[in-house]
Amino acid sequence: MLQSRILRLSRLGLSRCKYTLPELPYKYDALEPVVNRDIMEIHHSKHHATYVNNLNAVADKVSAAVEEGNASAIIGLHGALKFNGGGHINHSIFWNNLSPNGGGLPSGDLLSAIEAEFGSFDQLKAKMSAATIAVQGSGWGWLGVNPENKRLQIATCANQDPLHATTGLTPLLGIDVWEHAYYLQYKNVRLSMSIVFGMLSIGKM
Repeated sequence: MLQSRILRLSRLGLSRCKYTLPELPYKYDALEPVVNRDIMEIHHSKHHATYVNNLNAVADKVSAAVEEGNASAIIGLHGALKFNGGGHINHSIFWNNLSPNGGGLPSGDLLSAIEAEFGSFDQLKAKMSAATIAVQGSGWGWLGVNPENKRLQIATCANQDPLHATTGLTPLLGIDVWEHAYYLQYKNVRLSMSIVFGMLSIGKM
């Protein structure tokens, strides 16, 4: 009786949760000339949308597997859930990290935390740039908060692995170094991190 109730509640929870593609807080051409309209439109309406669609499809499969009590099938869906769920989470954060009015020096508690941990904002940019550019293949560079000691920390994640689920850090800002984020405009040269930081709305976080 209890097991059937748990399975039923799990199934209802998944079936009711339909993920949707968030609207951008700016137009596709708002970041030009640094990132052109084509990249932004394809990145958002194609790549991110695919993660959302696949996440919903995987969630339906997980729901069915839970209802059947098929532990093997649930475990087998873990990779697809992590990849597409991570893709959705990461990009939802990323869009809000970018701003046509971004750049400049952070202020207040954030600046104090940056200076305490890294010495200066320039040092943060240098260290985060080095870590992010060094990501092999596809992945993300992150600045997060360690919830245990409340300190800022730089981290990188492979593929679409989400920061919090992977490291326990709370994400503040992420930099996408998948080729679809820059290739149409910059070819095989990853975006200069100095350019990327010029678009970040880090001062408003």
